[in-house]
Amino acid sequence: MLGKKLVTAQKRGETRALCLGLAMVACSMMMYFFIGITIVPSYTKSVWTTETVCKLLKATIKDRDHCSPSEDSEDEDVFHYPCLEVWVNLTASGQEVLLYSTEDTLERNPKCFYVPGNSEKPKEVKTRIETIASNLKRYQTFPCYYDPGGMQTNAILSRLYPLKGLLFAFLWPTLLFTGGCLIIVLVKISQYVSVLSAWQ
Repeated sequence: MLGKKLVTAQKRGETRALCLGLAMVACSMMMYFFIGITIVPSYTKSVWTTETVCKLLKATIKDRDHCSPSEDSEDEDVFHYPCLEVWVNLTASGQEVLLYSTEDTLERNPKCFYVPGNSEKPKEVKTRIETIASNLKRYQTFPCYYDPGGMQTNAILSRLYPLKGLLFAFLWPTLLFTGGCLIIVLVKISQYVSVLSAWQ
């Protein structure tokens, strides 16, 4: 009687472990899919792939010439912010180009180095832009990225999804997938051993 209870409990434990392993594998597949349709396309379509050194030429805050997230919009309630215009010299080519914070900045507003979120307060945005400008002027030279193919005649300070970031994004689903597969294999081995012991 006790033996039957132990066998039943063992089978329940194996079933639960198998379900856990399958759930982990399914979750990892969903994470792979999500990364594949969001991060990977952004990484592959970025043309700013080569790192070089940028030397600051000019960082100007245009207080009078405010930039809005949408140039077509004439609504007075649209969030406006001071535009920080940054010109740098690319040491790799010697060109004088505009510098942007990330790839996304150029898409949102090609005039300004930094584009704040709509929810940020105007005073905080102004302070942040002034801080960014002072930091750029203090360091003068810093690493940046440019397009070696020449499709984009500008530079960005940092990539949204660098190679390290992409690999880190794949790390967690890979660990989850490996753990799930390991659990499934261990359960199958346990079931195989149980069958062998029952035949003896």
